[in-house]
Amino acid sequence: MTTSVASVQGGVAGLANQARAANGLAIVRMTIGALFVSVFFENQGKGLYRPAGYAGLISYYIKQGHAPAVWKSVMALAASHAAMAAPMQAVLELSLGILLILGLLTRPVALIAFLYLGSLWMSEWGTAWIWELLVPVLACLGLAVGSAGRRWGVDTWLAQRWPYSALW
Repeated sequence: MTTSVASVQGGVAGLANQARAANGLAIVRMTIGALFVSVFFENQGKGLYRPAGYAGLISYYIKQGHAPAVWKSVMALAASHAAMAAPMQAVLELSLGILLILGLLTRPVALIAFLYLGSLWMSEWGTAWIWELLVPVLACLGLAVGSAGRRWGVDTWLAQRWPYSALW
């Protein structure tokens, strides 16, 4: 069997395109990670991880938003347990940000970020610009699908050791 010059050149170009795509996903991954970390510090400064601040924000979304009634009841449950829910949200946001920046367990972390931001997006219906969270929601889905931690992340090393794992 012989290999043509065109197929070799096409293969090399394909690898170069994959490398550029991986770089792009890594940039998106680190940007979304930085978004989570910065939002953590912003919310902490606003007092939104304290029970009163957390419950007040959730109550605003319930009263002013257009989320489905069933979702508003979930939000009301979170607001009524703000002493527990607020610090849990703080830990979640900071953890997601750090793990995405590091590129560690990127696929499951990005999937969790997709679901979490999707829930926030639904909570904000009618109170914020619709694209404000929708773009990061879809970016997180792309990160989960695209194995974004395999470039410039800890997942690169993990994938070399365990190449068949779906976690990275």
